[in-house]
Amino acid sequence: MKKAILLVTSAILFLLAGHPLPAEEPSLVADGAKVEKLAGDFKFTEGPAVDAKGNVYFSDIPNNRIHVWSVEGKLSTFREQSGGANGLFFDKKGNLVACEGGARRLTSIAPDGKVTVLAEKHQGKKLNSPNDLWVDPQGGIYFTDPRYGSKEGLELEGFHVYYLPAGGKELTRVIGDLKMPNGVLGAADGKLLYVADPGDGKTYAYAIEGPGKLGQRKLFAAQGSDGMTLDERGNLYLTGRGVRVYGPDGKLVQMIEVPEGPANLCFGGKDRDTLFITARTSLYAVKMRVKGQ
Repeated sequence: MKKAILLVTSAILFLLAGHPLPAEEPSLVADGAKVEKLAGDFKFTEGPAVDAKGNVYFSDIPNNRIHVWSVEGKLSTFREQSGGANGLFFDKKGNLVACEGGARRLTSIAPDGKVTVLAEKHQGKKLNSPNDLWVDPQGGIYFTDPRYGSKEGLELEGFHVYYLPAGGKELTRVIGDLKMPNGVLGAADGKLLYVADPGDGKTYAYAIEGPGKLGQRKLFAAQGSDGMTLDERGNLYLTGRGVRVYGPDGKLVQMIEVPEGPANLCFGGKDRDTLFITARTSLYAVKMRVKGQ
């Protein structure tokens, strides 16, 4: 009782001194909004990416397909025999760049469906299983190359992060000291790259000093992640047991619960203010107060 009285008294004195008590930050989720299941009966959903209109493309890895959830709320199949596509990302020309983990290559899919192989080897050795990617403002591509499951047939030593310059054919290994790099994403201004290492339970931030040139890493969060996204405020969304949102300073801002374990996520919809979440056998969404970056 005495402790409670002292706390109340201290708060009153604080206000009288002209210092209002710090207000609790409002939720990033829109008022009254809940995480809703949009579609299900998949085997393992991953790699959501938004196109210029706000349509969201995502992978169903075991079923070897890429699907689309349109801004009108309709589901369709964009590509069959996807090469075990995982991470997806649209470039400025409207091509869908895909990490084909099963086919062990990086490809670009034109709007008309034509597939172009961008990379499948590093120094003459076959890639492991490209997992996630980000296309920088110059058109270069950063991607992670781990391998989950069987390690049979691997030609490269270790699991690394690579960079493919715009219009280039030769890969550069830009990060080689992580255990199992997975989620990767850069800030819209091209100045910062985030890379998750779920194999070590950490997510790092790297200053981008030029195309394919990274500065020293800094620990951003003591959590790994399968995928990630950023909002307009610079908050980073990581997946694990639900979605955890970290502020630009690396402090935990909010936790968003999801019925199934989330793997990846992105902002989409006409106004880019809906968070789409791929989680095991389903696709979920929730309306937000913020928009994607």
